Amino acid sequence: MESIIPFISEVGFPIVVTMYLLYRIETKLDAVVTSIQKLPQRMKE
Repeated sequence: MESIIPFISEVGFPIVVTMYLLYRIETKLDAVVTSIQKLPQRMKE
């Protein structure tokens, strides 16, 4: 049990950072998908 706690503290931080970055990328990808979906309509104008 004593060896697990340092492992979690070492591995936990990168996991939190990765999850945060994935969330940010997801929101930006949603914006890109929306722009691509609107592109044909804008090309017609």
